[in-house]
Amino acid sequence: DVQLQASGGGLVQPGGSLRLSCAASGFAFSTYDMSWLRQGPGKGVDWVAGINSRGGITAYADSMKGRFTISRDNAKNTMYLQMNSLKPEDSGVYYCAAVPARTTLPTAAQEYDHWGQGTQVTVSS
Repeated sequence: DVQLQASGGGLVQPGGSLRLSCAASGFAFSTYDMSWLRQGPGKGVDWVAGINSRGGITAYADSMKGRFTISRDNAKNTMYLQMNSLKPEDSGVYYCAAVPARTTLPTAAQEYDHWGQGTQVTVSS
């Protein structure tokens, strides 16, 4: 039974940083591609960043490039998202998502089979 639990969200001022974590269980974590998704207030779910099963390939939505860093530790069944230079428009509920490894890293929310409970990120002064 795939379980994904995101944590690390909170309230931060513009320009600040947060580090999100996603604890995975119930499946072979190292054989799954992983991503972070975000649902902004009153908006749909957007893909934020992804990492392939081995951790050697990463991808980011254009607005996150240079500010966010996705990583994973397969020995700990955990994925991370380091978010720097946060902006108010980064606010939302962040979800971690998983899909069995593909030939090409999926970069759309709807391509991910499993989503976990989200963590709220609020960027505000």
